[in-house]
Parts: sequence; C-alpha cells; structure tokens
Amino acid sequence: MLINALNAPLYNTLKEYYTKGTVPFHVPGHKMGRGLPEEFLKCLATLDITEIPGMDDLHHPAGVIKQAQELAAEAFGSERTFFLINGSTCGIYAMISSMCKPGDSIIVARDCHRSVINGMLLAGVSPVFIMPEFDSRFGITTAITPDSLEKALLANPGAAGVLLTRPSYYGICCDIEKIAAVVHSHNKILAVDEAHGSHFRFNDALPICAMDAGADMCVQSAHKTLPAFTQGAYLHVKSGRVDMEKLEYYLSVYQTSSPSYVIMASLDIARGIMQMEGSVLLKGLVDSIAENKAAFSRNEAFTFIDNNTIREFSTDAARIAINTENTGITGYETEIELRRTYNLQVEMSDLFNIVCITTIADTPEVISYLFESLKKLDSSYPGFRHHRSGCLKQSFYSHDQQMEYREVIKAESEWVVSDKAAGRISKGIIAPYPPGIPVVCPGEVISPEVIAHVGSIIQAGGNVNGLKDNLKINV
Repeated sequence: MLINALNAPLYNTLKEYYTKGTVPFHVPGHKMGRGLPEEFLKCLATLDITEIPGMDDLHHPAGVIKQAQELAAEAFGSERTFFLINGSTCGIYAMISSMCKPGDSIIVARDCHRSVINGMLLAGVSPVFIMPEFDSRFGITTAITPDSLEKALLANPGAAGVLLTRPSYYGICCDIEKIAAVVHSHNKILAVDEAHGSHFRFNDALPICAMDAGADMCVQSAHKTLPAFTQGAYLHVKSGRVDMEKLEYYLSVYQTSSPSYVIMASLDIARGIMQMEGSVLLKGLVDSIAENKAAFSRNEAFTFIDNNTIREFSTDAARIAINTENTGITGYETEIELRRTYNLQVEMSDLFNIVCITTIADTPEVISYLFESLKKLDSSYPGFRHHRSGCLKQSFYSHDQQMEYREVIKAESEWVVSDKAAGRISKGIIAPYPPGIPVVCPGEVISPEVIAHVGSIIQAGGNVNGLKDNLKINV
C-alpha cells in the first residue's frame, strides 16, 4: 500500500514539517535523528517488540533491561536508575507517592511544572509552596535559595520532604549542594525534577548534576537534552533515605504495562553516546555557543540570560535563553518571525523571552545560523529600541489556597467565563504552556490580577492550558 494514498493527517503534517528543512531548536534532543546512529534509525520498526523470551520485562527486570539500567546508573552517578517510558512525569508521580502518604505535605517550589501538581493531586498530598526569586529584568522566576528553604523547613517540620525543579526552562540552577545540605540537616528527602539537566554530568563547564550534589533522587528527561526519543527519561536514586520498595511499586502503577522497546533502546543508546563521546561533544557545543555570543555586538537588542546577566545563580551554558524586550517585539512575535523568515523553530517563547534548546546533535554551523538569524532579525527592527512598558513584569501566582488537593479532586465544578471567575476556587491548573508553570493551582482562589495576566498572554499570542471556549475557567 502506498502511504500517500492513506488519509493520515498527523503523519502528513509531520512529514511536511521535516521536508521543509526547519532548523529545530526544540526537543527532542536527537534533533530529527541527527544525533542518533543511522543504523538505529533504519531499523526502528523491527525493534518495536514486546516482552518475549530474552527481551526482559521493564516492571521486573532481570536480563538485558536490568543490564542497561545498571550501565545508566554507572554513567549518571546513581546507585539505581530506572528507565521511564512515560516521560519524567511518571517519575515525578512515583517520587511523590513514595515519599508521602495521603494527607502528608511536601515542600515544593511555586514555579514547579504542572506534573508536580498533578502528582500531588494523585497522591492526596498538600503542597507547602516556597517562592523562588524573581528577576524583573526578564520577567521570570530564577531559583530557590537555601535560606528560603531553611525557613520553610523550620516552619513545616512535619513535611515529608522537598521537591525542587532544577534547572528551570531558562537554564537557571539553584545551589543544589547547599540545598541538599539544608534538607538533610532536617533529615528530609530531597527529590529533584532535573528534566532539563540530563546532560550536566558529562562536562565540567556545566552545572553540577543533582546526583553528584547530594540529592536523594531525581528525574531527567533524556529526550529533552540527550539523543533519545520523546517520553524517554530516567529516574535516578542515590540514597538510603528512599523507600525503594515503595518507589518500584509506584513506578509499576504509573508506567504503562506495554513499555516501548524503541524508547528504551533510545535511552540505552543515548547513555552509550554520552558515556563515550559526551564530554567532547558538549565541549564543542558550549564553545560554539560562547564564540557566537562573543561575536554578538553589545549594541544588539537581544540580551542573553546566562552567567553574565544572572549573577546569583549558575546557568546552563548549553541553553540559549534570550530576552527580546529591547527589540520592541514580544518573545511570541520573535518566535513567529524566526519561523516565518528564517525557517527556524525555537522551543518556547513568552512575553519577553525565547528559549532555544541545543544538544550534542547541533553542529557549529547550526549554532551559527541561529545567531546570524538573530542579527538579521535585530537589524530589521531599527525603530523599536524601547521598553514595552505596557507589559506587566511581575510574578503572577495565586497564593490563597482554600481547599486541599484531596478535596479538590472529588469536588463538583462548573465552567464559567473568566470575568466571572474572580474570587472563585479553581478546580484545575491554569498554566501558560510552554513552560507549563501554573499561575493558578487546584484549590486556589482566582484573582482578578491573574485573569488579566492570562488574558494578556493570550492577546500577545501565547497559549494557556486550563481554559476552554472563550476563556472559560473550571471552578
């Protein structure tokens, strides 16, 4: 059968994107296959099998999967590593459920990913939110400080543990070594959502990874920054504080009973590539980014979010996060223009910034093309050298928690138009996506300021999850 004769709109759209030759500065990290061995790509369909004799079982590994996970543990500096084929999301669910029992509380950064919120909902766990620092220059949260965490632990001695996100979507990292020391001084477990940091351990120019810094367990989305397929991730453990029996039980609950051998094989291959060549390839990537940044004129309107502009925290030298405000156009508009004029697709944009994900699959030529495109784009907007003072740059998070998660998940709800939602309790998550950081969490009161902020994002061209038909909100 000829594939062109099939009515397959998704396949056709994917093929069209590929054939256009778009330059991807987005996940997955294999960059449309460039970072994976050709031999592997040619035989994908033949590798898509099931738990037949000799192929082991992800939920009870005793053979080749066990061997592959042990090799990964060695490479990533953990005592145990588990393959995740439902993304870091299922690993986050399992970490939360293994740390807590229903009714417990857990200390969480307020700018966590929506999967953390959903994990607490499923586990019947209540959050104790701590606010990260906020950088008003770029309109983004940065990271949690050890002092703020110490205060939260002192105020909440009954909390089951701490779960932090590091790095952020923008590549910003908290001081995880000091934070681990603080958490362990209170005899608590530190779990880390290191979804965007699976490459850290393979080059000294990058921030220290969570396992080497003393975290008890972490998840890493291999598909984001390594040459692995979408949904491929790792869960690493390096601590006697973690209840391994409970963790393995909940992994069997949250992971599919039909695991993809193709995804698992890509996790195995990604580990092998990084273990063998990762240090050299990452050095080439980081050097290429640094050289292009150095050649970028100081008069350009774009400002990089990196160690030169974020002094309080470390940043990922392989992540290209760019503030667009001085161009006079939003991050959303910058993303559209880069795609339309230069056939270049970034990972995400917000009101003030764009984020480009780079990996070892990106050649120096590809990195140079990004910077050349930015220079050309900058020169095409000579009349917009001013700040967009009309855009609000502050932290928009609800703080008024009126209902516990275990009550929210059972509560009846209705959809109301946004201008009638102020003062009501939210049933679900409201989150600009990407990056997926909730501005309203379940059980929180929806404020007029949040409604206005969400409206400004949509008006500027952004996407917000948790809304439907004409800005209706579930309350």
